[in-house]
Amino acid sequence: MADMLRVFIYYVSVFYLVYLIVFAAFSFLSISIGAYKLYMSNRVLRYKNKLKHDDLPVSVLIPAYNESVTIVNSVNSLLSLDYQQYELIVIDDGSEDDTAQKIIDTFDMKQAYRQIEHKLTCEPETAIYETVVNKVPLTLICKKNGGKGDALNMGINAAGHPYFVCMDADSKLQADSLKEIVAPVFEDDEIVAVGGMILISQCLQMKNGKAVRYRFPPNLLVCMQAVEYSRSFLASRILMDTFNGNLIISGAFGLFQRSAVVAAGGYSPNNLGEDMELVLKLHRFCRNNKIPYRMSYQPSAICMTQAPTTFRDLWSQRRRWHVGLFQSLVVHRRIMFNLKFGLVSFFSYLYYMFYELMSPIIELFGIFAILLAAYMDVLNIEYMIVFLVIYAIYGTIISLSAFSKQIYIQKFRVTFLDMIKTLFLCALEFIFFRYILVVVRIAAFIRYGRNKSTWGKIKRV
Repeated sequence: MADMLRVFIYYVSVFYLVYLIVFAAFSFLSISIGAYKLYMSNRVLRYKNKLKHDDLPVSVLIPAYNESVTIVNSVNSLLSLDYQQYELIVIDDGSEDDTAQKIIDTFDMKQAYRQIEHKLTCEPETAIYETVVNKVPLTLICKKNGGKGDALNMGINAAGHPYFVCMDADSKLQADSLKEIVAPVFEDDEIVAVGGMILISQCLQMKNGKAVRYRFPPNLLVCMQAVEYSRSFLASRILMDTFNGNLIISGAFGLFQRSAVVAAGGYSPNNLGEDMELVLKLHRFCRNNKIPYRMSYQPSAICMTQAPTTFRDLWSQRRRWHVGLFQSLVVHRRIMFNLKFGLVSFFSYLYYMFYELMSPIIELFGIFAILLAAYMDVLNIEYMIVFLVIYAIYGTIISLSAFSKQIYIQKFRVTFLDMIKTLFLCALEFIFFRYILVVVRIAAFIRYGRNKSTWGKIKRV
């Protein structure tokens, strides 16, 4: 029995060594390719004036549920974008607070009587209000509660333009964000979706509709999320964009071709990861029907969103994200090991399967293996400590590199003290914060049946 356990520990050690080496190689490749692409893009822009991509009509959809604290500020920020042709559609998904009334009163909206063609299934509307503010058409649709995906389907049904942008009710756009996110459409007529860059609003100082200063707030939890966002949006997504392999376009800010989304069936109202599920759905629809397509990522298109400020709110948000990831990968499991999908199947899908979905279980099993090895007296403690320290330093460097790329691309003002804080936070995020998320993700698995349809509440400020 003892010999069998030693053999088991040996093979487990080999598995984890390979698992970590693959992840380290992926991280290094992501950072390197991302840095090169951003450098080349910036170099081109030095010698070539950017075209003004403001002649593509866009519908901006804002689903809202109990968002009375932030909704007026969010709408106000969207009414002054540096863009010519766009409309705002707020979908009040059966809020229990005064979300709808605040919009009606603030913008002096009048009830309208018009029919909405329901190309996508959703809960029925109960009232429609319209007005025009700063030459921007503003529509409020009140409907029965059906979830975020259901609300977005209603917005798509009501949209009057060929492309739509989906946003969160607590998010704000930089003044030029619409110009930036539609730019790939003019460069490639096969574009069906474009993802934008998401930044933590608590870290940004704005001037004339543009983020000009990046500064970490006192809340350490928010700071570590800011570091995590930088690594996520400026590493793997840029790498996967090189082969049309992104599986997520954040629900906080994404551009979609309306006709393609309608043809694919729209958002799933029963999925907590409706943003990822739609992207997977578009991949399958286009490939199964042999439609040339591309999904792009535009890191210069900036959206600012509030990060949870308490562990309770973070728990609620990340549990929802992980359940949504699980639901999306299971629903579209036929993508896995499918030659028709190429690298989307054999790279992107497997990455999200093993390094996002299964990672908390793998890490928990690793802790069990360490304890077992210590019990069997076959654990080389010195080697383990050296390995973990080297890996932590490597992870910190990767996070610091991603954050530096963010500063470079946005040309943020930062002080020397800010950079020292960044180094500390990158280390803290890699050593401490990621293990908080491991616990949250494991809890999401354990309580999946109880929470698979529950969004949870996050306090807005």
